[in-house]
Amino acid sequence: MSTSTTPDASWWRGAAIYQIYPRSYADGNGDGIGDIAGIRARLPHLRGLGVDAVWISPWYVSPMADAGYDVADYRDIDPLFGTLDEAEELISEAHGIGLRIIVDLVPNHCSDQHPWFRAALHAGPGSPVRELFHFRPGRGDHGELPPNDWQSCFGGPAWTRTTEPDGTPGEWYLHLFAPQQPDWNWEHPQVRDEFESILRFWLDRGVDGFRIDVASLLVKQEGLPDKAALAPGAPAPDADRPQVHEIYRAWRRISDSYADERIFVGELWVSPESLPRYLRPDELHTGFNFPFLQATWEPAALRTVIDETLAQHAPVGAPATWVLGNHDATRVVTRYGRADTSFVERQQPVPTDLELGIRRARAAALLSLALPGSVYIYQGEELGLWEVEDIPLDQRQDPAIQQSGGKDPGRDGCRVPLPWEGEEPPFGFSPPKAQSELWLPQPPAWKNHTVAAETGDPDSMLELYRRALHIRRSETALGDGTLTWLPSPDQVLAFSRGDGFHCLVNFSQDSVGLPAHAEPVLTSSPLDEGLVPSDTAVWFHTRS
Repeated sequence: MSTSTTPDASWWRGAAIYQIYPRSYADGNGDGIGDIAGIRARLPHLRGLGVDAVWISPWYVSPMADAGYDVADYRDIDPLFGTLDEAEELISEAHGIGLRIIVDLVPNHCSDQHPWFRAALHAGPGSPVRELFHFRPGRGDHGELPPNDWQSCFGGPAWTRTTEPDGTPGEWYLHLFAPQQPDWNWEHPQVRDEFESILRFWLDRGVDGFRIDVASLLVKQEGLPDKAALAPGAPAPDADRPQVHEIYRAWRRISDSYADERIFVGELWVSPESLPRYLRPDELHTGFNFPFLQATWEPAALRTVIDETLAQHAPVGAPATWVLGNHDATRVVTRYGRADTSFVERQQPVPTDLELGIRRARAAALLSLALPGSVYIYQGEELGLWEVEDIPLDQRQDPAIQQSGGKDPGRDGCRVPLPWEGEEPPFGFSPPKAQSELWLPQPPAWKNHTVAAETGDPDSMLELYRRALHIRRSETALGDGTLTWLPSPDQVLAFSRGDGFHCLVNFSQDSVGLPAHAEPVLTSSPLDEGLVPSDTAVWFHTRS
């Protein structure tokens, strides 16, 4: 079993963390699907990039109804990705080159193939094992209607009716996501004990932390009332519950019992007022910053999000996080290349100026990497990859497509396998001579955006990220700390980090000048005779 890297109690406060979606990072065995062998082979890329830690999306045993977020066994690796021994070797190898490993934990729901849920279906109404989930009789004369009006996050009712062992229609069970993902009942002590055991299982194998999927949804409102029946102003049925904080305090006590600090990162779907309660010193370490990911490419909008984020975190002493994308969001190059850069629900393709999107994504990278706190990089952002919006319908795999009746085009476009080298698909994603097709098709235009093509090109997105991340490591002012806004025109954001390090982003259509005595350190696009062009970020020092 692996131990963690050199102890550093504050490593997570300013870390650069790279998200790996294992299906799409690298394929080691030639079946067209990414796996642990592929991750191990491509670890040097991450070390060279300059990140501090890697977050790996679910790799557990799963029927893959939702790409691994439907877990059937939390203590083993799905054969699609490899073995538990390989996972332990990956953790050890990552630690050997100074990388920490954060694994995804999915505690809100499991797979309908989980042994406990299968036992609950077999046992029938009123059985103790059904109390581990949310089984309820239906409404209507014959129980034919769902128990309440809750809707699934993927569309349609959040309830599915069971068929009893004798073939008759039975109770309904709650699933806030796909029907294959029944929600756990976190009021039950056996569920809490089980997950505390799962945490220890992976902590004993050396993982450095957990990203907690939908961390705010675990505990439901007592009685599971209709949303429509709530009084005006009443909290939603999935709003902040005191019991969830009990859970995270217990988890924190477990992680704090290890010699070196292991962390919890929450995916928190909560109001700004609720966020700090999850980030108190005895609960989660950090939470995902969705407002920053969702902000439009406008200086006022971004400054508001930055100010509000820092203000929300300050009372509890938690560091902020900065996120441009993830496995659920339209890739930032595509979103920033649209006329409307606001974050909207996934939609059918709209016109996108990829050149503009790449230019803005480069500036956004320097902006996010300069802000105080930790930063997340979703695989492929360092290559400037865009959303693949023309995947044939018969090759798309996201369950959200079917459950929404086709209204939601799904998240496959941001999950396409990475291009590593070569002139045509599969671009080195699979080993040479592999015969299997990739699980999602790559666009031929990615030939100019492979790791090999961008390596050594000073104008590439990859080299920009490499330089920025290495500067971020060497500049003591960057990472955790404070920010001071500097006077600037309306369409410009400028701030300082510590003594003498500054960041300026020009959102206007006109070039703007740098302050007197500025010495540029890194620019997202070339300066124009000393002026900062439109949609360009600059890191600079000032000399007295």
